[in-house]
Amino acid sequence: MIATAMGFQLNGRQVSLPPGTSPTTTLLDWLRGPAALPGTKEGCAEGDCGACTVVLEGADGARTPVNACLTLLGQLHGQAIRTVEGLRGPDGGPHPIQRATAESDGTQCGFCTPGIVMTAWAHAREGGEVHEALAGNLCRCTGYRPILDVFSALADDAAAAPALPAPEAACFEAPGQVFHRPVTREALLALRAAHPAAWLLAGGTDLGLRVSDHRERPAEVICLLGVPELHSLRATPDAIEAGAAVSYTRLLALFRQEPGFAPFAGLLARLGSRQIRGLGTLGGNLGTASPIGDALPPLLALGATVTLASLRGQRVLPVAAFLKGYRRNDLAADEVVISVTLPRPAPSDIFVCEKVSKRHDQDIATVGAAFRLRMQGAVVAEAWLAFGGVGPMAARAPRAEAALHGRLLDAGALAAAAEALAEDIAPLSDWRGTAAYRLMVAQGLLRRLHYRVSQPGAALDVASYTA
Repeated sequence: MIATAMGFQLNGRQVSLPPGTSPTTTLLDWLRGPAALPGTKEGCAEGDCGACTVVLEGADGARTPVNACLTLLGQLHGQAIRTVEGLRGPDGGPHPIQRATAESDGTQCGFCTPGIVMTAWAHAREGGEVHEALAGNLCRCTGYRPILDVFSALADDAAAAPALPAPEAACFEAPGQVFHRPVTREALLALRAAHPAAWLLAGGTDLGLRVSDHRERPAEVICLLGVPELHSLRATPDAIEAGAAVSYTRLLALFRQEPGFAPFAGLLARLGSRQIRGLGTLGGNLGTASPIGDALPPLLALGATVTLASLRGQRVLPVAAFLKGYRRNDLAADEVVISVTLPRPAPSDIFVCEKVSKRHDQDIATVGAAFRLRMQGAVVAEAWLAFGGVGPMAARAPRAEAALHGRLLDAGALAAAAEALAEDIAPLSDWRGTAAYRLMVAQGLLRRLHYRVSQPGAALDVASYTA
């Protein structure tokens, strides 16, 4: 493939990057360096604080807040991005959101303000719950009350959507690097066969950390974002099928419309932040074989499958067979994750998703879990119990499942399952929690399942928000 120029729209104007620009430069580094746009701040450079929030503008008018510290320039080719410098009022002065933030004393020290303003600009169009919108923006001055006042009075400015070009295959080269952007499945598989050591990059919310945090400079990258098939998302009578590049934002929107997937929707709403969910994907979570992966326990509990493809053909594996260990999976060197299929829970199934973390929002799970019980009356006919964060990979708990099989679903049965769980998992200790704590939490989540079933109206979750 012939090398092409890398370019995108920035604040309403087309930008073409000089030849030799590294396509794995983070947008944050480029904005604060060559672009000389320092309004976007650098805080953690890990996608946690939101100081670097900018907004991807879709041709359909959608606004997606993203972390500039995790977004690579090669991912933005042909896209439109807006930073705080690109906001203006009708008179050319401050945008109404900027003015309202200042007048409501929402600026505090000012460091986090540009990111919060960009989150607000996206939220004014996309809507939703205010606390959810702000979960990815850390205000170290703890000044959220005036910020919430601003968000409660937001109005969409009705700015027109950008005109974006049709996707075209591209290849960007820099010293020691090549970055491919195929636009067909056939080209993607051919590139994968030719470059088996290349990074497979979709949203980059995991791989991006290797660039922003560890300063890695990959020699070869194959970006999946331009392949339409990988963005397919459809609901069938039996399942939901999500392409490998479908963002968590789109998946969450669909889950919220599907009653059987409501527990999964509740979990996804706590996966990272809107900035992370705007780019992060199920395919990427599986491809990097995250040992925690908030979304992986529900996939295991639902019996989800993953479709893999190469020039040799296509195969389908249960997610449980695909995950092999810490950061290891069954993806062959010439294969690509194409899609994930999530079977619908039966109407009589009990399906619960759990997450315990140090913060309710924008935090990695200390322990994650998903439970699905197939009931015959009051008796457990079959159980799927999956946990994340308690070992080298997300996995099911077969001994605990066996302890429930054929029993009445009562406190005694779940206590027996919790006891058996000690033989299924061997947690490690790290800064999020000790092994003993993790085991206790995992067992407690099983015991709490009794209360979720027997007292469905009880307030069992600690986190709550008040306006």
